[in-house]
Amino acid sequence: MDTIKILVAEDFEILREDICETLSKQDDFTVIGAVGSGKAACEFVEKNSKVDIILMDIQMEHANAGIEAAEKIVKNFPMIKILFLTAYEKEDMILRGMATGAVDYVVKDIDPEELAKKVRNAYQDKVVLDSYIQKTVMDEYARLRYSERSLLFFIYNVGKLTPAEKELVKLLLEGKKNREIAELRHVEIGTVKTQVRSLLGKFGCTRKEEVVKMIHDLNLDQLFGKME
Repeated sequence: MDTIKILVAEDFEILREDICETLSKQDDFTVIGAVGSGKAACEFVEKNSKVDIILMDIQMEHANAGIEAAEKIVKNFPMIKILFLTAYEKEDMILRGMATGAVDYVVKDIDPEELAKKVRNAYQDKVVLDSYIQKTVMDEYARLRYSERSLLFFIYNVGKLTPAEKELVKLLLEGKKNREIAELRHVEIGTVKTQVRSLLGKFGCTRKEEVVKMIHDLNLDQLFGKME
């Protein structure tokens, strides 16, 4: 019977030994290597490309060692499945980890049988992410899709702005109020209010603060010559 060949990458020796012992109790698992750094994980794979699964700690010789190692391994050995095994369940860490191409993200105090199940699922391409991990990833996907749509919408409408409206946006980005803008441009405050209403209509906003926030969120201040 073929066994699932596993590499464990964990810098805490006692924990590394414990994980290896736990996995070795499974008849269909073979732990073929155990290393204490991301660099060592990469070197092991270079010499032993038959690895099926890597349980990869994130923080080893430095804070992002596991993530950097995963990126290299996924790029050069895409057939190897990586599961991040970590004590951290922060959203930014999850997203950075999953962005490498890793297939799952599990915490170190996971039940041994649950860990074995996750390893088998990864090997069989049947990964089912934990609800929290799944929600984090999907929320980020939705955010990126929204940002993409917002960016296209915004760029399209920037082309419709008059020179006066572009100047108005620049002043709004600088935090100027309607009265200040009127004084700087030597126009009536009513004129400024009319231009603001036109601007809001073009960007589908109800308040000028929404326009400013949109520009900040999309990192497009430079389009209006705003100086930091």
